[in-house]
Amino acid sequence: MENMDTINLLKECDAGVKMGVSAIDEVLDSVQSTELSDLLTESKAHHQKLGNEIHSLLIEYGSEEKDPNPMAKGMSWFKTNMKLQMDKSDQTVAELITDGCNMGVKSLNEYLNQYQSANDKVRDICKRLIRIEDELCKELRGYL
Repeated sequence: MENMDTINLLKECDAGVKMGVSAIDEVLDSVQSTELSDLLTESKAHHQKLGNEIHSLLIEYGSEEKDPNPMAKGMSWFKTNMKLQMDKSDQTVAELITDGCNMGVKSLNEYLNQYQSANDKVRDICKRLIRIEDELCKELRGYL
């Protein structure tokens, strides 16, 4: 049995990956540029690959998956749909995903600090997720 910090950090990463995939799915139909669509699709694939690794570890550690906070997910859905109703542009999509990435990076860093006793493997997964989010944010700057 792994320590609780390891399991809790892994669960937060699981919720973060799910939130990222959901956010990308929310906006993909509104994307006009092939390049932006490809960028988001590639990032979604990175999230899903890491999500599969997380799920395997959760099973290995005898733990359940964690879904994103329903309130956070609902607020994200509402914000996304309101903004896209007003302006269905690549710039709006980039702004929405950038905001989500920034929130994800902030939360994941907080969890890294909170769950300091998590094992190195899970801490590395969290850092990889942070890098995926950070890299996407940087690549979206050209669309802002």
